[in-house]
Amino acid sequence: MNNLLEIKNLEIEFRGPKKRIPAVEGISLAVRKNEIVGIVGESGSGKTVTTLAITRILPSTAQVTRGEIFFEGNDLLKMPEEELRHIRGTKIVYIFQEATMYLNPLLTVGAQVAETILLHFRCSQKEAKHKAQELLRKVCLPRPEEIMLDYPHQLSGGMNQRIMIAHVLCSTPQLLIADEPTANLDLDTEEEILNLIFNLQKELGFSCIFISHNLGLIKRLCQRVYVMYRGKIVEEGALSEIFAQPIHPHTQALVNAHLRLTE
Repeated sequence: MNNLLEIKNLEIEFRGPKKRIPAVEGISLAVRKNEIVGIVGESGSGKTVTTLAITRILPSTAQVTRGEIFFEGNDLLKMPEEELRHIRGTKIVYIFQEATMYLNPLLTVGAQVAETILLHFRCSQKEAKHKAQELLRKVCLPRPEEIMLDYPHQLSGGMNQRIMIAHVLCSTPQLLIADEPTANLDLDTEEEILNLIFNLQKELGFSCIFISHNLGLIKRLCQRVYVMYRGKIVEEGALSEIFAQPIHPHTQALVNAHLRLTE
């Protein structure tokens, strides 16, 4: 099975002053090379915390208590921090909802993307600026030479999300983790972002984990899906199988909700 990423028996808990709360309970999943995999579930089901554990960027109150996470055959949970740092943000990258929270309001868009390019490549400021403009063009931003001079607050949420995608593409990643990247966007912009991720994945050949609470979005983008409920994977399979014959009650509820919206 040509797996790029494989998670085995992962358990994560949150530690409070008086008790420990399980967040993820013994889940296993795999992502093959050059595929888009979905993780779907309601808020609090453990989707995000699972993917944050991959590169060990969990909040301070969360801790992996068991499991293995293999990337290119190496267990990331046992990898020295310095070695993992070369993978985090380079080979494995994230895009989240509310892109403006992750962009520097004091720097122009062009300066921020060029700065990221300089971190990954040996090139001059002029070359970095040119590469930044090309990346903005690649993510289908109109007039990239003008947008380079804008600040994030001058742009729409959808445009800022495209800029975040340009940021993460600077390093030509092998795995993109997209956590609710279309949340709070209007339907037209949502469609544009989904198409952009889909087309870039086909063009560049990276693998992708797409996280959502909306099974309809997962269906439009992914080949396979893992359904999470209360910290566990309760069902997995090809999208056609999941929609044709959902087994777990939570999966059935997600499918029925999608069908009601599309009637």
